[in-house]
Amino acid sequence: MRLTPPRTLREIAEFLQREFAGAPDHEIGGFNEIHSVEPGDLIYVDHPKYLEAGLKSVASTLLVREPVEGRTDKCFIVTPDPFGDFNRLCKHHAPFRPATAAIAESAQIGEGTVIQPHVTIGEDVRIGARCILQSGVVVHAGTEIGDDVILSANTVIGSDAFYFNKRGGRYVRMQSCGRVVIGSQVEIGAACTIDRGVTAETRIGDGTKIDNMVHIGHDTRVGKHCLIAAQAGIAGCVVIEDGVTVWGQVGIPSKVRIGEGAVLLAQSGITKDLEGHKAYFGSPADDASTRYRELAALRKLPELLGGGLRGGLRIAGAGATPPERPRPRAAEDEIEVARSQGEAP
Repeated sequence: MRLTPPRTLREIAEFLQREFAGAPDHEIGGFNEIHSVEPGDLIYVDHPKYLEAGLKSVASTLLVREPVEGRTDKCFIVTPDPFGDFNRLCKHHAPFRPATAAIAESAQIGEGTVIQPHVTIGEDVRIGARCILQSGVVVHAGTEIGDDVILSANTVIGSDAFYFNKRGGRYVRMQSCGRVVIGSQVEIGAACTIDRGVTAETRIGDGTKIDNMVHIGHDTRVGKHCLIAAQAGIAGCVVIEDGVTVWGQVGIPSKVRIGEGAVLLAQSGITKDLEGHKAYFGSPADDASTRYRELAALRKLPELLGGGLRGGLRIAGAGATPPERPRPRAAEDEIEVARSQGEAP
């Protein structure tokens, strides 16, 4: 999130009541996570294994547990709880604001946009021209929507990120202070959910079309002219480049990049970065033609093991006549009784 106006290192440290190292008047332009950090930002380092990455980042200020010696290119605020203090800063500078009207007075709505009954629009939302928001749509604070966008019934834009830190045996929510940015000519189906960024932006590119019941997690970036079918689940911090097709019930985990023009076939489970301009299938997903050849080979497995599917799978002694199965003891007893009574041949 951006700070307008910027705050000084001294101001931030005094608010947190922590010691600091660096120029007191050093300006901090925003708070961010390391994956979306910008020059002048403050980030937190909650574990020693992330310290090196933080020091190499473009962040100018770090919340750290212990002083860092010999680094004059960064400023530091020393705290026993970097995550907790970062959360405090986000809550202070981007507090939750309860709605006082279905459509906030600060919302900006473009010419020709249609707002159906029972739509909720939060503070500082900007919606372009000629859009259609169908009944039950919720657009949370800070969202930006371009021109000629369709949001179908009961879709939620800008809900809080699914982001928690386990502390003392319980999960603590990270305060979401990012937003969602939706380009122009985007269509989003019914009952979709798009989470806002934790500290930055979740973005949907121009011309992208999204089917019903699709979830897109925080800080994910979907490119231009993508096609996403029903029940796809896309986690946070994913990058989907331009022209990607995601068919129904595909699952994409966090921090994965899908290359331009890739096609993810239905029910595929993605586990890694995928190159563009190729089709993928399966779980874990791989080149579709490879996966189809594997399935064709798998159908021949019973025959290769000895015997087909008819009459059951026979592995050892395939082709031999099976011995006659003995009758159950109860049936033999019944036949003996019938013979003694002259009722059986």
